[in-house]
Amino acid sequence: MKSGEFIAYYRVSTKRQGESGLGLEAQKKAVLDYLNGGPWKIIGEYVEVESGKRNDRPELDKALALAKQTGATLILAKMDRLGRCAWYVLKLLAESSVRFVFVEMPNADTFAIGIRAVVAQEEGRAISERTKAALAAAKRRGVKLGTDRPGLIEKIKAPALARARDLAPIVAVIREGGAVTVRAICDELNRREIPSPRCARWHVPAVFRLLRLIDGRRRRRAKRGTRAARKSSTPTA
Repeated sequence: MKSGEFIAYYRVSTKRQGESGLGLEAQKKAVLDYLNGGPWKIIGEYVEVESGKRNDRPELDKALALAKQTGATLILAKMDRLGRCAWYVLKLLAESSVRFVFVEMPNADTFAIGIRAVVAQEEGRAISERTKAALAAAKRRGVKLGTDRPGLIEKIKAPALARARDLAPIVAVIREGGAVTVRAICDELNRREIPSPRCARWHVPAVFRLLRLIDGRRRRRAKRGTRAARKSSTPTA
């Protein structure tokens, strides 16, 4: 018999899934089936539309905050709804001081959850690899990939730009500490256990792309500042 207060957290990976309810209804049904019977109460429900690779989750942050405030249990249909990055999931479980229940494995201990977290991360990597392989095969067959819809490229780049903005202060500190090469910055990011966008260790190509985004933003800000200074110093008739 289930009793007490619960906070439900649901996550889907795409906006289309969120709008259609695809995946959400199954998660909600799993939670309600698990809680069936007993004096239980759901005091909050939070829905996130975000990839499992990303660790910045505003709705999850709200759910965790409410759980800490009330002492309620955070309940999820599956462990991979918390994320597909094993390092992030295990760190969250260890440091959040919140009690979690995963419907798919309600009685699992820390060891079993750790194994499932690694499996979820590997599943995410496999999905990504299969998608890349399918796109490459389609391209070889002459299928035109992509779209001409205006603004789509900007939307695709937005997560990478947001990630670069978040990591820019850390990279600045690393550079100030004497790490100037891409390899040195890569090693320092790994030493500090900063996860890469794919929830794994950093490699030189990924760091190179990150620095290109960070330095590009810095150059654009400098150019805007120069233009503004020139404009303000131009005498008016």
